[in-house]
Amino acid sequence: MLAFAWFACVSSSVALSTHTSLLQSLQTKIPRGAPFDIATLRALDISSSLASHYWKSGWLVRLGRGVFMFPNDDLQRDACLKFLAARIPGLHVGGKTALAWRGLRHNLSSREHLCLWGDVPAKLPDWFTRRFPSNYTARRLFARKLPRGFGLQPLPETPGGPPASVPERALLELFSEVGVRQGVEEARNIMESVRSVRPEVLEPLLKNCLRVKVVRLCVQWAEELSLGWAAAARQSVKRTFGRSRWSTRLKDGTTLILKP
Repeated sequence: MLAFAWFACVSSSVALSTHTSLLQSLQTKIPRGAPFDIATLRALDISSSLASHYWKSGWLVRLGRGVFMFPNDDLQRDACLKFLAARIPGLHVGGKTALAWRGLRHNLSSREHLCLWGDVPAKLPDWFTRRFPSNYTARRLFARKLPRGFGLQPLPETPGGPPASVPERALLELFSEVGVRQGVEEARNIMESVRSVRPEVLEPLLKNCLRVKVVRLCVQWAEELSLGWAAAARQSVKRTFGRSRWSTRLKDGTTLILKP
């Protein structure tokens, strides 16, 4: 009986030591502020059943199905975005948010509302949207012949950060949202601050853009605001989308009319 008790005690100590070692390895190899999933745990020799044990024991916090974080941790926005970008094809920060991140904004918001874009329909997880209010758009804006990832780069100050649209692409994404989630006046005011663009970036984006509204807004407002790159934008789409006026009724009941 004493031998059995001794053996059980030793086995328990070995098991505890193993768990401690695995948890220490997990905490060393996964940065704080970042969520992680079952695939990450398996790569560290932690099975699904063991992860479930750690969760029930309070050593991990379950965010959603197969997704965890460390107890008493504070999830960071960029780490969460990189986590989602690795799982949702084409996910990136776009539109008004990407412009604001690059210093092009009209008004300061009391709480950031993220504009996210992706290549496929997807639902952002609740654990993410509770912490970081967001809109996700999977509307196809460009032809498939445009190289994948064209106009997407992390911010210069965070080269390892999540992908975000460069100003030229973000501007067209902003126009796509006009009359949907984006007001006309604010979009125009934001555009007025975009005093310079790179023609080699804007031209292929405009030529491959599938939305009449987006192309017409870009060219018409650039001309009306006397932006230095208006002529280059007009030249890029000289033979695009015909020569007749284009109009649409917005959600607020007003009509948006765009000339050719």
